[in-house]
Amino acid sequence: MSTTQTQPKQGERPDDTGAFAFLRALGPRGRRAFGGAFGGYALDSYDFFTLPLSMVAIAAYFSLDSGQTGLLTTVTLVVSAVGGALAGILADRIGRVRALMITVITYAVFTVACGFAPNYETLLVFRALQGLGFGGEWAVGAILVAEYATARHRGRTLGAVQSAWAAGWALAVVVYTLVFQFLDADTAWRVMFWTGALPALLVVYIRRNVTDAPEAAERRRASSERGSFAAIFQSDLRRTTLFAVLLSTGVQGGYYTLATWVPTYLKSERGLTVVGTGAYLTFLISGAFIGYLTGGWLTDVLGRKKNIALFAVLSAACILAYTNIPSGANGLLLVLGFPLGFCMSAIFSGFGSFLAELYPTAVRGTGQGFTYNTGRAVGAFFPTLVGFLAGSWGVGGALVFGAVGYGLAVVALLGLPETRGRELV
Repeated sequence: MSTTQTQPKQGERPDDTGAFAFLRALGPRGRRAFGGAFGGYALDSYDFFTLPLSMVAIAAYFSLDSGQTGLLTTVTLVVSAVGGALAGILADRIGRVRALMITVITYAVFTVACGFAPNYETLLVFRALQGLGFGGEWAVGAILVAEYATARHRGRTLGAVQSAWAAGWALAVVVYTLVFQFLDADTAWRVMFWTGALPALLVVYIRRNVTDAPEAAERRRASSERGSFAAIFQSDLRRTTLFAVLLSTGVQGGYYTLATWVPTYLKSERGLTVVGTGAYLTFLISGAFIGYLTGGWLTDVLGRKKNIALFAVLSAACILAYTNIPSGANGLLLVLGFPLGFCMSAIFSGFGSFLAELYPTAVRGTGQGFTYNTGRAVGAFFPTLVGFLAGSWGVGGALVFGAVGYGLAVVALLGLPETRGRELV
């Protein structure tokens, strides 16, 4: 059975168990692909978080209620399902690298456009269009790297790519803190969106340095079913596709509930200043970064399903603890931010490898793009539900719905096979 990874250079040891063995095993072309996918996902994260971090200022500027502000995030995630599905088809039909460049350009252009929105309705449209690129980037980048990675290291390799989300989130918090300190709120939120032009620089790097994994590209071109929606719903893949959608819905419903509403929760119910919010989010993001790396390692050690189940339970427990801290105990809030970020990120580390291993090369992009982003779209209604309930329950009380999502994820695992050690074919 053939594999898709490139051969390591002479002197490299793909079976090395050191901390950076997964990078050595990728080979030089694989490492360049890793750099492109990591950068794309970090900037994808950065562009996404320009909205949640600026939400209070945007709500004040356009006189929005909590339901309307929640809808801004929901429409991004719903449209991302379309973008992810289209990007998956493109990845199977025209190649991983070219599809990756298209997604990065799309989310960068419309993030910048959001900064010019004259009214709420226009902002809603631009944010929806940003979702087209946002939805496709991760799936395409994850597949690109997965097809270079060895079976032994695939989990930690894709976990390292996932850690780029925390890096982009951290960069967004730093820029947000600076921009809102030196500019008035009515201008600052627009500047935040304008900084979303940064990904354009990454496209230049990808175009010059990154190529598809040769063996995978050859198999993809030889298949008559590449990029086919019908193929992922045929009898041999239908069950996998449906349960993968449910898994993605649960995990992302929980995650985006927190990512969207924690900044508002810290401001509105904890009374923290901009700098104070940044400090608390730093703890949360630090936990997230370490969680991605740890989860990537554990998904290779424990297996894909056990890793996801473990952190689904722990994430739900963290949500309940985080939102029920007594008033005035902000020090405890700070301490719990680290395990919350750790757990809700570690659960994602196995997604890239797990979904890639569930589908054959010819429809890997279609399968991964559809399942991950359809789950994201359905899970996107969790933040909106929180927004509408926040008026009567308070943001902290409504956030417990995130725990329901993690329960769905555990149920979905019952219908999926374990894929640890599976070669990509």
